[in-house]
Amino acid sequence: MSSDQTISSKLDRMLTLEMARVVESTAVAAAYKRGKGNEEDADQVAVDAMRRELNSVPISGRVVIGEGERDKAPMLYIGETVGLGGKEVDIALDPLEGTRVCAKNQPNALAVIALAERGNLLYAPDVYMAKIAVGPGYPKGIINLDASATDNLNAVAKVKNCPVSELSICVMDRPRHRQLIEEIRSANASVFLIGDGDVAGIIHTTDLQKKGIDLYMGIGGAPEGVLAAAALRCIGGQMQGRLLLDTTEKRSRAECMGIIDIEKVYSIEEMAKGDVLFAATGVTDGRMLKGVEFTEDGILTQTLVMSSSTRTVRWINSRHEYTSKSK
Repeated sequence: MSSDQTISSKLDRMLTLEMARVVESTAVAAAYKRGKGNEEDADQVAVDAMRRELNSVPISGRVVIGEGERDKAPMLYIGETVGLGGKEVDIALDPLEGTRVCAKNQPNALAVIALAERGNLLYAPDVYMAKIAVGPGYPKGIINLDASATDNLNAVAKVKNCPVSELSICVMDRPRHRQLIEEIRSANASVFLIGDGDVAGIIHTTDLQKKGIDLYMGIGGAPEGVLAAAALRCIGGQMQGRLLLDTTEKRSRAECMGIIDIEKVYSIEEMAKGDVLFAATGVTDGRMLKGVEFTEDGILTQTLVMSSSTRTVRWINSRHEYTSKSK
């Protein structure tokens, strides 16, 4: 192994722990706002905490997926630089995925971040994205965003050698998905509806035996799409996404970020390529991670950290001391 490779490997291990620390601190801050009914307040404390922690990490980080463009987000906006200086990286983040569910203290709120070397994460405006994802073990090209839901179901069922009726599809419970849900059910497949949190929903496709989810389909935020692509790169699976640039204003914002083909279907490798690190900590209890727990002996967190270069998946259960910063 060359000295450069050794340095890179050590840096990756260091950043893995740093990213875990970032999302743990963010999740704890957001957890104090669980069930308080104020989505904006919950999101703001998460943003504050994540930005503070990122600025203590020895990186030269550029936010490429964040809280929105600079004129709409005062902190962690797309293009903002964070860190103490060091390795140049791009960052996709969602300090509180599921602001609504956190405010209502419902399942699957997460603090999420992904990191890759500069230029390896999709640099895009904060808009909606059409998505389709499937877990590992399928031949390349098994899913097609431009095909109908029925065609995708039939393709997966054929490879699995099972009837479509045995498939379960994760979809966000939104009025915009009414026709999609009707088509899936008409094909005799099952629909697993989620209220929020399509990062977790997409990751569920990688653990079919435990989660029972074969595919993810639907429209959600582009930030969550890039974060989910980063996670899938680490543990296998396929995903496609298309930015929904359906107004002149959105197309103009995209062009300013170098996006010319507004109809482009992005593969998982185009959304998150190269070596990728992904980390998420549960804010509320969910199907993937336990939420933050406040006990007499300290604050308990559960964090998922993954690396695409090693295909390593770490589950970190931590106990934190109560501090003024955590409250």
